Amino acid sequence: MITRLSELFLRTLREDPADAEVPSHKLLLRAGYIRRAAPGVYSWLPLGLRTLRKIEGVVREEMDRMGGQELLFPALLPREPYELTNRWSEYGDDLFRLKDRKGADMLLGPTHEEMFTAAVKDLYSSYKDLPVTLYQIQTKYRDEARPRAGILRGREFVMKDSYSFDMTDEGLNDSYAKHRATYQRIFDRVGISYEICKATSGAMGGSASEEFLAYSENGEDTFVVSTAGDYAANVEAVVTVAPAERPIEGLPEAEDRETPNAETIEALVAWAKANGIEAEAKDTLKCMVVKINDPRVLNDEGEPVGPQLAVVLIPGDRELDEKRLEASLEPATFELAGEDDFAAHDFLVKGYVGPRAMSANGVPVYADPRVVKGSSWIAGADKHEYHAIGLVAGRDFEVDHVVEAAQIHEGDPSPSGNGTVKLARGIELGHIFQLGRKYTDAMDVQILDENGKRTTPTMGSYGIGISRMMAVVAEQRHDDKGLVWPVEIAPFQVHVAVANKDSAAMEAGLALVEELDAAGMEVVFDDRPKVSPGVKFKDAELLGMPFAVILGRAFAEGKVELRIRGGETLEVAAGDVVEKLRELIG
Repeated sequence: MITRLSELFLRTLREDPADAEVPSHKLLLRAGYIRRAAPGVYSWLPLGLRTLRKIEGVVREEMDRMGGQELLFPALLPREPYELTNRWSEYGDDLFRLKDRKGADMLLGPTHEEMFTAAVKDLYSSYKDLPVTLYQIQTKYRDEARPRAGILRGREFVMKDSYSFDMTDEGLNDSYAKHRATYQRIFDRVGISYEICKATSGAMGGSASEEFLAYSENGEDTFVVSTAGDYAANVEAVVTVAPAERPIEGLPEAEDRETPNAETIEALVAWAKANGIEAEAKDTLKCMVVKINDPRVLNDEGEPVGPQLAVVLIPGDRELDEKRLEASLEPATFELAGEDDFAAHDFLVKGYVGPRAMSANGVPVYADPRVVKGSSWIAGADKHEYHAIGLVAGRDFEVDHVVEAAQIHEGDPSPSGNGTVKLARGIELGHIFQLGRKYTDAMDVQILDENGKRTTPTMGSYGIGISRMMAVVAEQRHDDKGLVWPVEIAPFQVHVAVANKDSAAMEAGLALVEELDAAGMEVVFDDRPKVSPGVKFKDAELLGMPFAVILGRAFAEGKVELRIRGGETLEVAAGDVVEKLRELIG
């Protein structure tokens, strides 16, 4: 079947849309692949849908090759399964909730662990049925507070989610490894540059967790890569290399010193140097007062106690990384203390808060891993314009919890023990989890083992953002002229344009298109009669097909231009172009 641009439902734009921020958003809109329907919600136009379906095809082929079995659950789901796992409330405002005409609570599925688990519970009962891996490709819904960047972060998106069910932890390890290798094949086929990064599990729960992050300057995720090439992790999952504990004996007693106008780390270091104290920012402690809300902490009536005062200690040369702290506290949440909190507690002296008053007043102390026993610090003395010099952890104050809360710096020691870390920006393509028995326990899934004993199976969860993958390819593969699609997922492999007004050239173009079609190539034909060659060239570059054949002035000599998108331009005899394209496409 031949697709003609004169008939294709397509309008390209010469200017970037006003609300588009990142290259993929700009180009996919300009090239007529998608169209905005509402904030974070997009329609798929013919070219965009072809690419989306091709990405789905790659994912489906590799999942089937791995042994996965495809099914499809509804997007409109009942509340009850999500109550069993507490995710009806844990998802918070991100969940699209609604009621049917009878008042029953429903939701639009953000993810489907509960549904897969319920299906296995209903249909399987013996160890002979396992292991099994089930997957679906389906639209998901999350009420993003700030949808942005087109289909990179939307409220409606297409996702592949799969789930493995095994009788043993060893079986789960095997299923996890198979998915990991399958994801590598998928992303390699699509031509994406990515890293496999250690990650946190978040609301998903479980133990082992890795993210596949695509390199992108516009990515929302920051990750680290070791200079030795043996470690990569999302910053939220980076484990700080802690120094060894030090002996306390013989250390001088802490001394409270007046430090006028030293409310900032910079001013404090300047004061120290002016007073003969050798100190840098890394020798000081930032003491940040927060309120932590842990749903697991209950009062005598069994109700959550709500936000509780705490302090977080990090070295003074670091800033607080709120995402790292959130990940460390999961499922608890936190907020910075406000003016009312300082006013309500006279031991909180703004600008001079230290860890001693926290311990004395029963306030939990959360500290960076560098705050080891025997380490000495300059910190607030809990009175106005005073700091404590030589405050020793384990002697002058106690650390109740070690927490990852400080920003990672480029050049920090790699957790692998080899080299240092480099920082990069990325976009999450996929996430794989070893869930364990969180969901099978919650939903009471029981399978009879080889001895006839009732056993709870273990699960893995594995997701790929399919619509996001399309945007990622556009982010990584474009130039100042437009999109540059890889052959595997391009809407069409070849773009044929007639840039010669000669009727013979148009007839030859049609004949070429028919020959390419007969040879099994996917081709789009720019047969628009009243469009200038310049516009046709610009559209061909914007649309981004891997190969463009131009019938222009040289056609009179029996030659055509073969343009490799993002590469060189070849002059090829018209009679040889089909064979040349077959060779290039492979």
